Amino acid sequence: MFQGGKKGKKAAGEKGKGGKGAGRINGHHQENGMENMMLFEVVRLGRSAMQSVVDDWIESYKHDRDVALLDLINFFIQCSGCKGVVSGEMFRNMQNSEIIRRMTEEFDEDSGDYPLTICQYSIIYDEYMMDTVISLLTGLSDSQVRAFRHTSTLAAMKLMTALVNVALNLSINMDNTQRQYEAERNKIVAKRANDRLELLLQKRKELQENQDEIENMMNAIFKGVFVHRYRDAIAEIRAICIEEIGVWMKLYSDAFLNDSYLKYVGWTMHDKQGEVRLKCLTALQGLYYNRELNARLELFTSRFKDRIVSMTLDKEYDVAVQAIKLLTLVLNTDEVLTPEDCESVYHLVYSAHRPVAIAAGEFLFKKLFSQREPEEEGAPKRRGRQSPNANLIKTTVFFFLESELHEHAAYLVDSLWECGAELLKDWECMISLLLDDPLPGEEALTDRQETALIEIMLCTVRQAAECHPPVGRGTGKRVMTAKEKKTQLDDRTRMTELFAVALPPLLAKYAVDAEKVTNLLQLPQYFDLEIYTTGRLEKHLESLLRQIREIVEKHTDTEVLEVCSKTYHALCNEEFTIFNRVDIARSQLLDELVDKFNRLLEDFLQEGEEADEDDAYQVLSTLKRITAFHNAHDLSGWDLFTSNFKLLNTGIENGDMPEQIVIHSLQCTHYVILWHLAKSSEGSSRKDDMVTLRKQMRAFCMMCQRYLTNVNTAVKEQAFTILCDLLLIFSHQMVSGGREHLEPLVYSPEDSLQSELLSFILNHVFIDQDDDTNSTDGQQDDEAVKIEALHKRRNLLAAYCKLIIYCVVDMKTGADIFKQYMRYYNDYGDIIKETMSKTRQIDKIQCAKTLILSLQQLFNEMLSELGHGFDRSSSSFCGIKELARRFSLTFGLDQVKTRDAIAMLHKDGIEFAFKDPSTHGDGGPPLNLAFLDILSEFSSKLMRQDKRTVHMYLERFMTFQMALQREDCWLPLISYRNSLQAGGDDDTMSVMSGYSSRGSSIRSKKIKPPAATAGTSAAKRKLPEEESSSSSEVWQQSMQTPVMLPSPHLTSTAMRDPKRGRDDSFMGLPVKVSLKVCFHICLMFLCCSRRGTGLMEEDEEPIVEDVMMSSEGRMDDLNEVKQKTLTARGARFRKCHDSISIFDSKTILN
Repeated sequence: MFQGGKKGKKAAGEKGKGGKGAGRINGHHQENGMENMMLFEVVRLGRSAMQSVVDDWIESYKHDRDVALLDLINFFIQCSGCKGVVSGEMFRNMQNSEIIRRMTEEFDEDSGDYPLTICQYSIIYDEYMMDTVISLLTGLSDSQVRAFRHTSTLAAMKLMTALVNVALNLSINMDNTQRQYEAERNKIVAKRANDRLELLLQKRKELQENQDEIENMMNAIFKGVFVHRYRDAIAEIRAICIEEIGVWMKLYSDAFLNDSYLKYVGWTMHDKQGEVRLKCLTALQGLYYNRELNARLELFTSRFKDRIVSMTLDKEYDVAVQAIKLLTLVLNTDEVLTPEDCESVYHLVYSAHRPVAIAAGEFLFKKLFSQREPEEEGAPKRRGRQSPNANLIKTTVFFFLESELHEHAAYLVDSLWECGAELLKDWECMISLLLDDPLPGEEALTDRQETALIEIMLCTVRQAAECHPPVGRGTGKRVMTAKEKKTQLDDRTRMTELFAVALPPLLAKYAVDAEKVTNLLQLPQYFDLEIYTTGRLEKHLESLLRQIREIVEKHTDTEVLEVCSKTYHALCNEEFTIFNRVDIARSQLLDELVDKFNRLLEDFLQEGEEADEDDAYQVLSTLKRITAFHNAHDLSGWDLFTSNFKLLNTGIENGDMPEQIVIHSLQCTHYVILWHLAKSSEGSSRKDDMVTLRKQMRAFCMMCQRYLTNVNTAVKEQAFTILCDLLLIFSHQMVSGGREHLEPLVYSPEDSLQSELLSFILNHVFIDQDDDTNSTDGQQDDEAVKIEALHKRRNLLAAYCKLIIYCVVDMKTGADIFKQYMRYYNDYGDIIKETMSKTRQIDKIQCAKTLILSLQQLFNEMLSELGHGFDRSSSSFCGIKELARRFSLTFGLDQVKTRDAIAMLHKDGIEFAFKDPSTHGDGGPPLNLAFLDILSEFSSKLMRQDKRTVHMYLERFMTFQMALQREDCWLPLISYRNSLQAGGDDDTMSVMSGYSSRGSSIRSKKIKPPAATAGTSAAKRKLPEEESSSSSEVWQQSMQTPVMLPSPHLTSTAMRDPKRGRDDSFMGLPVKVSLKVCFHICLMFLCCSRRGTGLMEEDEEPIVEDVMMSSEGRMDDLNEVKQKTLTARGARFRKCHDSISIFDSKTILN
């Protein structure tokens, strides 16, 4: 904000004419006539009434218009955030363009303040103030300074709006004056007042002149500001223009609501910024809301209707919502929207974005349900299928069935809930449509329509009882108001009273239809069960329990049985008095089921291979019912583990057990284990029970492991899923949260089991779609089957990945999962990426080792397929590099957090690259050297000082010959070293600064190891185990202090003890290479001798580093013209020779 400014001296002739307003404005004393900052402060702080500020300024203008107008001009300047002041001399002697240029030069900061004061007094007609203001605003609006342009555009548009109001009032006054004039003139001569006629004529003439003047002002603003700024580069300025033109058309439709102005709104609907498109829609809503204006919008609607319809799918949800609301208003115009236009909005009721869906629901409700049958006055209210809502409910059903692409009734109900809750909660009418016979001449509902009506009815009951949107559409829990809570309670009471009576006959009517029964049986879950007692509805409860029992006996469908189990669970609530009645009915049913299962199983196992299909079906159907009930009810009172384990063991021994029997037996046994664990977790179980549970759990895990080798895929998948769940539940984490007494139950899988689980994943998850054995029987082209199979495989992979995340299996087993990231990215990419993220949170270093292990596995697989002479441009190698790049991106941008992990990754990668020596002798590259090309993808994640550390570690594995090689087979090494040396001098500076901070005591510790002699070079090339182990120790030191490693002097000829003689490997090089190396070595010795011995020791490691970097010069020869390279080296040599006192070896060799 601006707190004052310079006050210039009053120019000659600026003195006011005296009077009340000459020296004071708003009660503040004015000095030297420069009170622009004071006026700005008054308006900004808001301590005075705005009307008072305006009145005082007008009074000042009447006394001295130049001073007051200068005050207003400076007010606009200050509103833009400019500290410049327009003096009286500038105002008199400079053009507006010159003033704006001067203010632009003094503009030095932005401001968000855009206050504006508009007056509608007679002074606007004096042809001075408004002309000057409009001229100034027009010039400012064309400025290159954004704040000037933004402020002046806002001021001009608001000024235009004020003028529109004035013009509208003038138009009304002119009409009134004309009417009075006509009335007076039509009087007889005796009663006519000629002086009044003259007065009215004079008034009309004055109003007409004012009207013309206002129109000229508006035209000047529109053509001078709006026409240019509605397409300004700044979205906020464009939005201001569109918002205000909407106001003009709404206020003064006679003058502005025509195609000359509407076209600007239509064109701007294509704006690239959502906020501008939003202003267009809100402006149009204000016009379409008034039905009297629809006739004037016909041409615009026909021209831009398609654009409005397309905006319902706008990427900005706010724009899409307003577009749908605008189309809802357009429905007021007859036959404007075609059926295709409406259908494009209809399907949005299934949108996951709730505001869009609700807006589409309002459109649908107005289009389809607005025509309701009028009820006769005084006639009794019709109910049931005779009510006015009956046809509307049928229409809802028809619409739902015609939406073939969507099968989500809950989404449709939620979309219509706010506008059609009264219709959707007419459960009495829905029940009547299902149970009552159709009226004479009325067409009965088809079976498909009844199914849809039952589903919609269930969704309305759920919406009323839970008062929150369906899954995937909610934005979190919302605190309900007192009114909403009362409505919820009233709805639950009413639905319970209705369906407690109607549900038993509904179940009796549709008992054989699994889909209808499944939906109907979910209704009691939303009941207020106390109503059964308070409403004396116990007989209806008995009827309901009887119907549920009959459905359990009739059906074997898993979904039906599970919903029956959940209904019993909902009714068996100990808080209500009906608990005993329901519990007895449930116990009787379970007793009969378990007794029947034990009897049938004993006969089935005795018959063995002679058992027929009927016996197997009886066992399976009974087992299905027991398993479904065991999911929600504790059946520990019945010994189901023994019978099921016996059945499973027989299946293993004989190998001919029906698939479904094994699957449900595994599931039932799983529930037995979990219910026992639930009791043990409560602390109420005895020690013997814990021992029994431990034995049963381990025996069952072994049984599942044996079933992993079953020939049937469905059985193996079930065994795998249950085994993963059990291993996760009984892992070491079960003792957390004060449950140490469960420690004897902890079970860790053996290596053999981990191996089998991993093999199962590799053989059954990472397969091509066509290889899936579940997609046989001619259904491979069925997309639904493929999607279902993929969903099943994703669940299997997720189950195993949870074992990795919770450290149930070794993290390194994740390497086999991670290496599939690229190949199966579309199917499992999200699961694998999340697994990598979770494992990194657990152990960054181990996760990095797992990632590099996965790359090593892929590299070995490629070598076994293509051989060691593969082409590095092959698709296999490029795929591994791309995978490494993707892995690198997962480490993020925070190098400090991932520092140790990245360093360990490079360490393992380097060791792998030099692990196997060349089969062609000492002169050839290591077999895995190409892996360094893959490893270089992670170099960018190293910190600068760590690059130096990794480079030092790399040199421990290199011979001097390796550093001088230039053949293609050595390019991975050259490329990797270059990636570690990226940053060049910056790296050196960071390392040297780190050295300085650590002090000279650290340098004194850097003593050459006695083993670093020329005689050990051959042993170094062979990389024996003892050398590797020592290198690991050195590396571990580098992890603790990654600033610098002890120099690998073995690779440096410059630092070799002269008593050891020359290196044979050096003498074996070509003459040109030897001369070039000698040149660099001699140059370094020359520089060091000029600096002195002490300096030589101080910069010992950088010298060794740069001798090894001579291979980088060789790399330059591969990419640049030889002459340019020699010229550059000569220039660098001369530069080094001239500045020998500031010796830097990298300057020489680079």
